Amino acid sequence: MGNHKSKTPRYPKSHLVAASGIAAALSIFLLVIPTTDVEAKKTLIPLELEVPPTLDANVSGSRFSEQLDALINETVTLPAAPLEVRKRNEPLVTVEATSGGDMSQDYSSDTASQPAKSDWLSITVASGNTLSVLFSQVGLSAGIMHSVLNSSKDAKRFTRLNVGQVLEFKLDDQGELLSLRSKISDLETIRVDRAEQGYAFSKDVIEPEVRTRFAHGEINSSLFLAAQQAGMSHNLTMQMANIFGYDVDFARDIRTGDNFEVLFEELHVGDKRVGTNNILAARFTNRGKTFTAVRYTDRQGHTSYYRADGTSMRKAFIRTPVEFARISSRFNPNRRHPVLNKIRAHNGVDYAAPTGTPIKATGDGRIVHIGRKGGYGNTIIVQHGQKYKTLYAHMSRYANGLRNGSNVSQGQVIGYVGMTGLATGPHLHYEFLVNGRHVDPLRVDLPVADPIPQSERAAFMSISNQLMASMDQSRETQVALLDR
Repeated sequence: MGNHKSKTPRYPKSHLVAASGIAAALSIFLLVIPTTDVEAKKTLIPLELEVPPTLDANVSGSRFSEQLDALINETVTLPAAPLEVRKRNEPLVTVEATSGGDMSQDYSSDTASQPAKSDWLSITVASGNTLSVLFSQVGLSAGIMHSVLNSSKDAKRFTRLNVGQVLEFKLDDQGELLSLRSKISDLETIRVDRAEQGYAFSKDVIEPEVRTRFAHGEINSSLFLAAQQAGMSHNLTMQMANIFGYDVDFARDIRTGDNFEVLFEELHVGDKRVGTNNILAARFTNRGKTFTAVRYTDRQGHTSYYRADGTSMRKAFIRTPVEFARISSRFNPNRRHPVLNKIRAHNGVDYAAPTGTPIKATGDGRIVHIGRKGGYGNTIIVQHGQKYKTLYAHMSRYANGLRNGSNVSQGQVIGYVGMTGLATGPHLHYEFLVNGRHVDPLRVDLPVADPIPQSERAAFMSISNQLMASMDQSRETQVALLDR
């Protein structure tokens, strides 16, 4: 038998070219099918591919050729791969090519909720956000942000962000900034708008309606809790404490059963309360003794508080230089020093408070010492006229701008609580000197300021009587409602 070589059947060239084209098309199609993960993220309609007929290579040459002819003549329709079309700063739009070649836009539910070009795009400030982060989120460059901030001093207010604050951006068709605005409070909205050169800052301020309101409370655990239950804000409570701060030491004198009545201004925009303003009149009963306060503005425009009879509430000194601090050590000439462990006079009062708590000057005066002072650490000494002097020790730091010779006013912040020098913990050591002699700051009789001038007395008494009567009537109405 002679050698016999099996011959591979030869096919027309057109068949082979067509088969190669089909194989290439199938390979490309399989490469562009998105994975399951990508489909889930893009929320696109899944594509299904019908399995094409297979070729059987084991059949005879003529049969194989017939199968290939049938496959070539059959119309192959491949589903179009979805295209993501996204211009700069536009929401994602999914464009799908139909088998007929017609292009139509398919907006998902997420895309439909996106604002149109002419609308404002709102972004809520989250923890850790900066203005540059927010600009980046809407596709704006750092250069645009700097142009906004450098447009004016007021524009830099946009950098002072609070969690939950909303910034609104308006962009043009090229994705550049037209306007930026933010509601700072119920009464104020700030914005910048693109101008011929850079950006222009503006603000919209609403003038609120001022209403008079009455509040009454009794202290069972703390002043702040009682005031909160009475509907008073934190700022209003602090205002009341400052008004009565000459007569009542809120760090040590408050007792269960103390009570207060306050007539104050409340700010409204429509039916919404947007803040409080001034206390008009108040009563505070501490340990059975009642103190009154009436707000009065004289003919020169100066405003102050006086007792209901016209005598001054203001003393030359306030009792405590640190608000609501705890007294950790009192005036004691025979105290044993906690660090030196030997008898050394404690010529002042210690107020324990967290590091950084503001310290206030207790009276008007001039700084005669600011700097280190032995075991006192960072210390300020204030001279008040010829007779009085006060000392503030162990400060963590001084208020900005103070130096020897600086004049300070009563209630002005002059430094911050610390533990410099010989101190076992953060506190303020406060001393009060009369004619160079140390006295107990908690017991010294403080000089009183002048009463209402005689020329203003008639006008003051008219206002005082009206406000006191209004408080009495408000209290009676409130009690009657509670008794129902």
